[in-house]
Formats: sequence, structure tokens, C-alpha cells
Amino acid sequence: MDNRYVHYNGRRIGSRFWPLSRRERPKQFLDIVGSGETLIQQTYRRFIKSCPEENIFVVTNAEHKDIVVEQLGIDPSRVLESLFAGILPHVLLYGTFRILKENPDAVIAVTPADHLIVKEEKFTDVIQKLLMNCSRK
Repeated sequence: MDNRYVHYNGRRIGSRFWPLSRRERPKQFLDIVGSGETLIQQTYRRFIKSCPEENIFVVTNAEHKDIVVEQLGIDPSRVLESLFAGILPHVLLYGTFRILKENPDAVIAVTPADHLIVKEEKFTDVIQKLLMNCSRK
């Protein structure tokens, strides 16, 4: 079993990029920079280079679960619905505990889903090294 996991926060509510970003479609679900990918799609693509796809989870609220599944093409079981999606510590703990329940030896990278990373190769290299070094016992 591969112990490398990622969970990221797809729970934003869409207030910072208004009027482009709305509650029903916050910025992580928009192609902000015109690349052909939304921010959440970019995040997912970056992490499948460092972690098995089945070990990537998204924590969001029920309102956005279908958008996550649609945009990422992932199994709905990997989209974790948080009842307290507006409370960041709860989102972080919920995703982490859910993964640790499945694999107590998991090494988990927790990240936002709405950041623009310009130097993707360097970012991916750092994440891969981090996960590999933390996986060593």
C-alpha cells in the first residue's frame, strides 16, 4: 500500500473574485488565468505526479460535491463532504482523520485547491521529496 496521500480544501465560497466567482461557483472552479483548466483541476493534476490518484481526496461542502466530481472526473467517494465546510480547522481535521482511518501509516500533504503555482516542476519536485522523506520509517 502506498502511504502518500493528499487532501485539499475545495470549500471556498466565492467572495474574493466577485462578480466572476459566486457562491455556486467559487474561484477554484473557474479558469482564472485562461489556461483551459480551473484552479482545482490544476491542483489535482499537480498532485497526481506525486501521489496515487486513489489517494487524493477533496474536502468540500455538499453544495459543491457534484462540481468537484464533474471537473476532476474522480469517484464521488474521494470527495469528502464536511458539514462545517466554512471552518478551516474542521476541514483540515476531517480530511486527515478520514484518511488515517483508512491507512494509519498515511503521510498526508494538506493544501488549498485555489492557488496559482507558476513553477510547477519545482513545486512537484519539492512535494515528491517531502512525501518520500516523510514516508521513510
